[in-house]
Amino acid sequence: QVQLVESGGGSVQPGGSLKLSCSASGFSSTRCEMGWYRQAPGKEREFVSSITRGGSTSYAVSVKGRFTISQDNAKETLYLQMNSLKPEDTAVYYCAARTCTSAKYNAWGEGTLVTVSS
Repeated sequence: QVQLVESGGGSVQPGGSLKLSCSASGFSSTRCEMGWYRQAPGKEREFVSSITRGGSTSYAVSVKGRFTISQDNAKETLYLQMNSLKPEDTAVYYCAARTCTSAKYNAWGEGTLVTVSS
């Protein structure tokens, strides 16, 4: 059974850093891409970053240069290093995965809350 579990969320002051982790299980051989999405209060869920199994990365314009996505395929873990955090980064962050037979992300975690406030 496919399962994604996020961790690492919390509260931080503007300018601070956090590192999110996502532990994946149940589909290591069929997983083609993983990513992070976020949903701020009152807003729609939006793309943050993604990484393919081969290591190609993509970032939303709003986070490029501040966030870094990485993965440890041996540990089946996805990471998101977030630096220079801003209040507008406050959101629930979701881990997502796409199997090679799907054009869309077809597995989602429960989310972890990140709050950036002074």
